[in-house]
Amino acid sequence: MISTPISRGQRIAIDPLDKARKIEGHWQQRVIAEMNDYQFKVARLEGDFIWHRHADTDETFIVLEGELRIDFRDGAMHLRAGEIGIVPKGVEHKPYAAREVKIMLIEPRGVVNTGEEHNERTAPNDLWI
Repeated sequence: MISTPISRGQRIAIDPLDKARKIEGHWQQRVIAEMNDYQFKVARLEGDFIWHRHADTDETFIVLEGELRIDFRDGAMHLRAGEIGIVPKGVEHKPYAAREVKIMLIEPRGVVNTGEEHNERTAPNDLWI
C-alpha cells in the first residue's frame, strides 16, 4: 500500500512499526514522514546487504523489532529493538540481519540506500507508505 506524503502542518500520529509491517519484501525502504529536508524511512531487512558508503551524510538506524548488525571494515555494531546506531558520513558499512528486522532510517531527502553503488539492491527513492 503506497500512500501520499503527509502535508505540512498535518497533525497525526505515525506508527513506524505498523508502517514497516505493511512493506512487501526486504530492503525496500519507504518514507513515512519528513521534517525539513530529512526523511524518516522504514524497511524490513533480512540477510546480507552490500558494502557501501554515503559520502555526504551520516545515516541513522533505529531498530523497531528484531536485531541488526552493521558491519564495518574494522568491526561491527549490534543493535536490538529500541536502540539507535549512527554511521558517520563516508564510512563504509554493510547491514546484516540473521532474521527479519524492522528498522527506521533518518537521512536527508534523496539519499540512495546503496550509497555510491547502483545495483539490483538500489531501491527507488521517495516512495511513501
